[in-house]
Amino acid sequence: MGILEKISEIEKEIARTQKNKATEYNLGLLKAKLAKYRAQLLEPSKSSAAKGEGFDVMKSGDARVALIGFPSVGKSTFLSLMTSTASEAASYEFTTLTCIPGVIEYKGANIQLLDLPGIIEGAAQGKGRGRQVIAVARTADVVIMMLDATKGEVQRALLEKELESVGIRLNKSKPNIYFKPKKGGGISFNSTVTLTQCSEKLVQLILHEYKIFNAEVLFREDCSPDEFIDVIVGNRVYMPCLYVYNKIDQISMEEVDRLARRPHSVVISCGMKLNLDYLLEKLWEYLALTCIYTKKRGQRPDFTDAIILRKGASVEHVCHRIHRSLASQFKYALVWGTSTKYSPQRVGLTHMMEHEDVIQIVKK
Repeated sequence: MGILEKISEIEKEIARTQKNKATEYNLGLLKAKLAKYRAQLLEPSKSSAAKGEGFDVMKSGDARVALIGFPSVGKSTFLSLMTSTASEAASYEFTTLTCIPGVIEYKGANIQLLDLPGIIEGAAQGKGRGRQVIAVARTADVVIMMLDATKGEVQRALLEKELESVGIRLNKSKPNIYFKPKKGGGISFNSTVTLTQCSEKLVQLILHEYKIFNAEVLFREDCSPDEFIDVIVGNRVYMPCLYVYNKIDQISMEEVDRLARRPHSVVISCGMKLNLDYLLEKLWEYLALTCIYTKKRGQRPDFTDAIILRKGASVEHVCHRIHRSLASQFKYALVWGTSTKYSPQRVGLTHMMEHEDVIQIVKK
């Protein structure tokens, strides 16, 4: 019995099992088995290591955004509109067969945009180069899920299921669970909150399924068995995702309004170039980037060349970006901008920078 058959068997059994107090341990065990088999499915088999090719795209720019969606939803048209790269677009499915990178220049940052081939149902099991597409998506900072507005709901549910099954968690934060395997001493279980979805017995059963008999577990929030399994496996990727509904010129205004009000959603039309500027604003917000400008002593700030960093970057991060030896020679810095109480403020290495701050670094 192959792994795929085992997975489908377990999925059928989960669907058959009625959810009540008596079966929740059984369901937890089945979910643990399912996660285990899916992990085996993602690991490439030893024999097929040389065959096939991945989409090897070098990471460039300040951030990476992956375009994911079914065939013929307008991914290539979107790439051609937003960047100077021309990606072939046609009215038949699977026009794009490999990964095509482009660069969006926005607010002084270079954002790498990857046009990936269309995903089909069963991509997580390797159908239609699905595994390579999903492997590239794991390396991105933000996922843009392109959906056809005329059939968006079905597509959204299917794509979320495909990405869930390979360990990509969209718009979710990491579960606040402390987990540490030990050499001995059994399983010590504690929680700082009242648990409604997990119990000590269920946690032990799941750990035994993974052949872990000695560990320390501390729940700091009320998590489900699925989230606890994610913590044990440890290779899950938590990333922000923007649901972009394309082709809004083909549906009614009421439907457009309904889609636009959904969380993490933007409605656009590539054909009529509608709402693309708002999408860029949203993308910038989800990437959480900040521009920092530098200034030499006695000169005006250089607003042409910004240093792009993640939100929450300190003066030390700025020093490392300019030159790796600068932090060791650092005396103090003068900062102008919204992160200071007055301008200029004399700060140390730990000062947190904000968007469009100006910094002047003084060495020892």
